[in-house]
Amino acid sequence: MKVIPAIDLMNGQVVRLYKGDPNQKTIYSDDPISVAKKWEDAGADMIHLVDLDATLGLGSNLELIKKIVSSISIPIEIAGGLRSESLILEALDIVDRVVIGTFAFKEPELLQNLLTKLGPEKIVISVDHKDGIIVTHGWQSTTDISLIDSMKEFLHVGFTEFLLTNVNRDGTLEGPDLEFLEEACNLDNSNVIASGGISNIDDIPKVKERNAWGVILGKALYENKITIEETKKLS
Repeated sequence: MKVIPAIDLMNGQVVRLYKGDPNQKTIYSDDPISVAKKWEDAGADMIHLVDLDATLGLGSNLELIKKIVSSISIPIEIAGGLRSESLILEALDIVDRVVIGTFAFKEPELLQNLLTKLGPEKIVISVDHKDGIIVTHGWQSTTDISLIDSMKEFLHVGFTEFLLTNVNRDGTLEGPDLEFLEEACNLDNSNVIASGGISNIDDIPKVKERNAWGVILGKALYENKITIEETKKLS
């Protein structure tokens, strides 16, 4: 199981939000490049970079992201605000994978074209949900789309990589949503990254037992409730 620390960027700083709420923000560092190097040195398999300003339509951290990419050698996936084909292709010029949420649900034909052009390994579908119902636009918009049904549709047309976040758990340290994680991981050909709610090292075996492909470490990592090194031993 891949160990993937998240670096959420807002105004050039490393932050964490509570349940995706920009009004409930904690700043952890003014130096994202040093944070990325720290996680790489600790043994992270990949970095999950989130441009929260792009997600919320407040701006872009693309130039900073380029600097982060050039400073480390492990793979990087980028998420946040990638809502056009041009932005997605621009991101893939500098990072290994893109995480696509809103665009995936709003532009299925363009998404299919990208799949044909890029292959499934480059595109991670972000299935953000509130207790099984998909949310989009930086978790601000609720749909009537079922999480599992949507994953089945994406799998049917050839996608394999997913980032699964129960928004109600994100940034809460309440533990991961194991029920939906298990259901998602049981779908044929799905490689699922579990995100949201990791609180301490005891959560890691539970996530691994559900056959998650990877696990995102966020607030628990920044609050020193878990380390990459101990997670690696159990992954």
